[in-house]
Amino acid sequence: MYFITQLGFIFLTIACISIVLWGLNKVLIRDRTESNKRKTILFRTAAIIIGWAAISGTLAWLGFFSDFESMPPKLFINLFVPLAIILALVFSKKFSQFLQTVPPAWLLYIQSFRVFVEILLWMLFIDNLFPIHLTFEGRNWDVIAGITGPIFAYICFGNGRMNINLAIIYNFLGLALLFNIVAMAILSMPLPFRYFMNEPSNVIVATFPIIWLPGLLVPLAYSMHFFSLKQLFSMKKGKQKIGATA
Repeated sequence: MYFITQLGFIFLTIACISIVLWGLNKVLIRDRTESNKRKTILFRTAAIIIGWAAISGTLAWLGFFSDFESMPPKLFINLFVPLAIILALVFSKKFSQFLQTVPPAWLLYIQSFRVFVEILLWMLFIDNLFPIHLTFEGRNWDVIAGITGPIFAYICFGNGRMNINLAIIYNFLGLALLFNIVAMAILSMPLPFRYFMNEPSNVIVATFPIIWLPGLLVPLAYSMHFFSLKQLFSMKKGKQKIGATA
């Protein structure tokens, strides 16, 4: 079954990258971005994402991230590089302006991919390669964010609705669920500060292609929350300005 799980992570990662690029292209077309500029943006975005996937995947294949003795662990590079890029986007003025052209429901609908992540993690547990507390049979409730993402997208933004506050609540809850599993995953690694001692320890995430879970799929989840919150608070601020000048 492990081979099937590996294929699952590869296909899910490719699917998520494809959806992100497809969505970006759609938004640029809706925004009537000039053709050459649109192609340039798409090419650069694809190059960054696919390039990072290739680099992290290759390093994992060579066993680079499986060294848990060095401090800080080399695996943390795989966590912090995407975080730095995403935070730079969140605080970018140009990107904030771009976010205003993105349909707010899209940033919630995409969270449904987390359901498939949880299924793959459960399959790793079945193969005795992943601790049970990091699955939905244990203390990992991240699947809730994946299941409810499309539901909140429809409730908040379907049929012309604009339930901004409810969408904000969903995003914060989704981030809390994600933080829960990421924290537990780190505290389940064979590190000096390991807290969860049940076996197996969480070393599988340092291997190919599972490395794309912390390096691409988890960043996709929190980036969509960050981008959605940035967009929603801007929308809320805009409404307040309109009300003040009315």
